[in-house]
Amino acid sequence: MAARRNLVNANRDMFKPPTFVSNATALNRLQNKLRRFLDLQAGSIWRDLRHELATARGNLLDVGCGAQVYRCLLPPAASYRGIDAADAKGRFGYDVPDTHYFVADEWGVADASCDILLFTEVLEHIADPAAFLARARRCLRPGGRVVMTVPFAARWHYIPEDYWRFTPSGLARLLDGAGFDQVDVRARGNPLTVACYKLMALPLMMIGQSNLLVRGLGGLLLPLVAVVAAIGNISMVWDWGDDCLGYTATARAKL
Repeated sequence: MAARRNLVNANRDMFKPPTFVSNATALNRLQNKLRRFLDLQAGSIWRDLRHELATARGNLLDVGCGAQVYRCLLPPAASYRGIDAADAKGRFGYDVPDTHYFVADEWGVADASCDILLFTEVLEHIADPAAFLARARRCLRPGGRVVMTVPFAARWHYIPEDYWRFTPSGLARLLDGAGFDQVDVRARGNPLTVACYKLMALPLMMIGQSNLLVRGLGGLLLPLVAVVAAIGNISMVWDWGDDCLGYTATARAKL
């Protein structure tokens, strides 16, 4: 039997996730729309946040904002501020001019100054999620909301700084311990969506291999990606099963 790799010291992705682009131009918006069709994770997040942010009011703080792609979903009644870690460019490829980049937990945000906190696919990259959520809670006014998404059926990415996969019960415990109540956790997708997501990833993984035969076979499979993407997008209308792409969670800062 061939020896299996010890992954403890792994330090790079076989296929690095492409960075998002801002919605600054019509071309950018078209790129992001295509990305959401082909990237079922991104598309499922957009669907949920379009609903969750539609009635946002007051000050919204987007922590780990990346390219600020969800900023455009806010109504005029909400003000937006994006912050991210100082090493976001080196780790994830993001360097957006009006983002405040912070070091450690010095976010530069006053306590009880925000009405909504937004984290999209951030918590899995935080070594101490309980401490992170406690820090986030201090930014919220009593009764303020947190809206967050986390992956579940997603490959290990941005290696090695991808630490966790959370279940609904795990998210509930973390949020309760950090001072939140009215916790609501919803699945994004279902087992069929997950199967499509994995099938779509296979050709991309094959193209990234050094073996020319494997790369060529991966290229031949690419036309099937659009078909599987369409099935995956349609499948998200059904809520069933215990497997999913990820979760969208909301909670209230305890009064």
